[in-house]
Amino acid sequence: MLLDGSSVLAADDLTVELGGLPVLRGVSLSIRTGEAVALIGGNGSGKSTLVRTILGLLPHQRGTVRMFGSPLRSFREWSRVGYVPQRSVALLGGSKVKEVVAAGRLARRRPFRPLHRDDREAIHRAITLVGLSERRNADIADLSGGQQQRVLVARALAGQPDLLVLDEPTSGVDLEHQRVLAEVLAELLSAGAAVLVVLHDVGPLGDLIDRAVVLSDGRVIHDGPLGDLGRHHRRFGGHEHLDHGRTSDDHGGTAGSWLGGAVEP
Repeated sequence: MLLDGSSVLAADDLTVELGGLPVLRGVSLSIRTGEAVALIGGNGSGKSTLVRTILGLLPHQRGTVRMFGSPLRSFREWSRVGYVPQRSVALLGGSKVKEVVAAGRLARRRPFRPLHRDDREAIHRAITLVGLSERRNADIADLSGGQQQRVLVARALAGQPDLLVLDEPTSGVDLEHQRVLAEVLAELLSAGAAVLVVLHDVGPLGDLIDRAVVLSDGRVIHDGPLGDLGRHHRRFGGHEHLDHGRTSDDHGGTAGSWLGGAVEP
């Protein structure tokens, strides 16, 4: 793990165009070791585009990204980064829970080599952390939406990341599953990792968040403590629910990319 206060991610003046249209306009974002940052904004505000850009999955036309102090273009330590995309059931069917979670170890071992003891222990611990030990041999298509989301979290945790990036992990799942996620993230943060999480509803994660970065029309309109936004419902771009005690299931399940283990451009 990094020492406390070390820079994990630093994006500066990012501009991204898709199909000739601007999506991000001069966005800056920083995360330090042990910090949990929530990325908030209405539909179309640029949240997922920002996440995919800092992970090297989308090009940017202007600005810089540094990961653990290294320029993104030369960064190679992707085993240090865990990514939990939005759930995509169609791409998960046919695999067992333990197989999906094992994919999170791919960046830490040579291809086509059998799992070593460290791999098996990391996989077991990740499955246990998300509360799915009894379903480890189940087909992922037979799980509930919340359980499927936990599997994706476990896959990322199996890689023992220093930075965990989650894209709307609470969307369309019930309060119980959100509380499990909060417990998992609390343990990860206590170990010194950093977390960047895209949220519609803060819910049980509210107490973990150190800073909120709010996007509107591809620009940052707030970067500061979550409490500065107020504990009650406020709207940014028309779709945000920031009341810590509420949950919502009306933003469910936009299918996103499903990437195994660490992300490498």
